[in-house]
Amino acid sequence: MSARQYVPKALRERVAAQARQRCGYCLTTERITGAPMEIDHIIPHSLGGPTEEDNLWLACSMCNDHKGNQMVALDPMTGEMVRLFDPRRQAWHDHFAWSAEGDRIIGKTPCGRATVHLLGMNRRSLVESRRIWVAAGWHPPED
Repeated sequence: MSARQYVPKALRERVAAQARQRCGYCLTTERITGAPMEIDHIIPHSLGGPTEEDNLWLACSMCNDHKGNQMVALDPMTGEMVRLFDPRRQAWHDHFAWSAEGDRIIGKTPCGRATVHLLGMNRRSLVESRRIWVAAGWHPPED
């Protein structure tokens, strides 16, 4: 993965506001984790993606680190390579759902399943954290 690209403060604040201060992939909020969100290049900078508002979104460090410079991933159900979820242009609920317990993300489409798998969105530590957040009434997001 290449070095992080500088994003001007005003642009970072605009993107963060559009993303509602939460990861575009797992919907974790900065308020819950206390960890700062990162700016994600939807088309990675290392693959020619510009540092422009239309190509940026917010991501938690774990999702962003797992994504790296990838744009496609294997759908574990079909075995096909598909585009990853684009949080700027696609609606989260079209591709994902919460488990009945609210602690796991279920991929509903090839794009959703591939994104869940590649980004490790149901990694043990996050699922355990979500269980605590559910018990506290902070999770899952209602929208």
